[in-house]
Amino acid sequence: MARAGLNAERVTIAGAELADEVGLGQVTMSQVARRLGVKDASLYAHVRNLEDLRGRIALLAADEKSIRIAEATAGRSGRDALVAFAHAWREYAHEHPGRYAATQAPIRIDPDLAATAPGPRRAVELTYGMLRGYGLAEPDLTDAVRLLRSTFHGFVALEAAGGFAHSRPPQHSWVRALDALHTLLEHWPPSREGDPA
Repeated sequence: MARAGLNAERVTIAGAELADEVGLGQVTMSQVARRLGVKDASLYAHVRNLEDLRGRIALLAADEKSIRIAEATAGRSGRDALVAFAHAWREYAHEHPGRYAATQAPIRIDPDLAATAPGPRRAVELTYGMLRGYGLAEPDLTDAVRLLRSTFHGFVALEAAGGFAHSRPPQHSWVRALDALHTLLEHWPPSREGDPA
């Protein structure tokens, strides 16, 4: 018997919770249906298929992560904003590994759904806004965004995989990495003649 009030949002949240518990790649429609106490077929009235569900999880996670970053960075600038931004990113990845994985995976998201989702757009605005505090303009802004994303994602992915086996605690390296990023952003190298477009 279908549980009353089943809708796309409830299905997405159930999928996101499951992803955090077992990993995004291990989520199936059958598992989500069991979690909600409904038959598999009931889900398809609300989400098209597993790929659609994963896309919805990615959008949910992007929204949650953006809200957390916005709250952490409000009223801050420079190094304070960078550190708050980075800590919020890392904490979200630790607390919600399955949802976080959805934000980094090459998932095809329904364009109509993506167009109405605030999370991805807010994430871009927050990142570019924080970096403008360092006086960067295009194309340096885009290069700096890619550097930050690579650093933050690379660190949390290696951390989650147990990739830091050295006795020095990862937290110490994380703090030093943020110090290094701040120094680099304050002294961003000028573009060189002949750089590829």
